[in-house]
Amino acid sequence: MSKLVGFYPGSFDPVTNGHLDVIERACKLVDTLVVAVGINSGKKTPLFAHEDRLALLEQVLAPVGKRTDTEFKIVDFGGLMVTAAREHGAKLIIRGLRDTTDYNYEMQMVGMNAQMAPDLQTVFLPSSPPVRHISATLVRQIAEMGGDISAFVPQLVLKALKSK
Repeated sequence: MSKLVGFYPGSFDPVTNGHLDVIERACKLVDTLVVAVGINSGKKTPLFAHEDRLALLEQVLAPVGKRTDTEFKIVDFGGLMVTAAREHGAKLIIRGLRDTTDYNYEMQMVGMNAQMAPDLQTVFLPSSPPVRHISATLVRQIAEMGGDISAFVPQLVLKALKSK
């Protein structure tokens, strides 16, 4: 029996408790979850370097993998997300939704992706109420202004940020 592979793309700058919520629930759907850190040269300077984001994801997801019996592959990708998903053998694209703004944007992406890659299916996982308000963009802004982000990110991320 083949294993079902999911693909969860994002910038993960930084990885937040909202990301972890989606990942935990995605583990109930797939045997292997490819967590893919996008390389987007058009975005402003990231809070964490690309290599640091990969390393933080490895550390944060290790206990999740053991607890859920899910294999994680932490990868990076540039270019089209559907191309990267196919390269890693994914059949499902996992996307988290916080609100209707996310939904409207994601529906456009689903349409475009379906046209380019009809073999891939997108699964939306709504964020749990306790983390629905968390976005990496807001976490970055709070951190850059010296605010307390401890309620929004895993301890490892907080520790890494304090050591910067």
